[in-house]
Amino acid sequence: MSLVERKRQLVRDELAEAALKLVAFHGFEETTIDQMAAAAGVSRRTFFRYFQSKEDVIIEFLSDLGRKLSEALHSRPASEPPAEAVRQALRVFTDKFWEHPEKSSRLARVTVETPALLGRYLERQTAWKQTLTAELARRMAVDPSADLRPSVLVAVAFAAFDTALTRWALNPGEDLNALVEECFALAFPGS
Repeated sequence: MSLVERKRQLVRDELAEAALKLVAFHGFEETTIDQMAAAAGVSRRTFFRYFQSKEDVIIEFLSDLGRKLSEALHSRPASEPPAEAVRQALRVFTDKFWEHPEKSSRLARVTVETPALLGRYLERQTAWKQTLTAELARRMAVDPSADLRPSVLVAVAFAAFDTALTRWALNPGEDLNALVEECFALAFPGS
């Protein structure tokens, strides 16, 4: 990365971090673009150089997690059972949440309670499912267009994860990791 690119990425990261913190603690609808820009020490115009809308700030954060999720599944041991590999890969989310648990639980709550954000999250998740299905099919040495197992396994894994995440977002005192384990045990009994 050139110096200009690094500087641009730094401004983008600082803007995103300030915006996410505001949204987490004040709510999505209550937070304005002007507040996001001011919190990062930039102008409204600068905000729009980096993001098209305030929804895009959240989606950018999720995009980065999606890339890490795919890398995590790819790096899991080849001998690991498929359901376990996907469960372990999904730790990318929970590990990130534990870096800033209060902000993360608030942000998760805002996401599940705000239709526009939930829609964008589910839109991203569709892309992640496709990527993970392809990776899981590769690991299982099957053709995903002929064998339904990879796509069903990924869909069930995300259903289990989303159930745990929603429960945690609405009840932040609960242990997210324990909820994920419980949901996966129910979704994949005996695995």
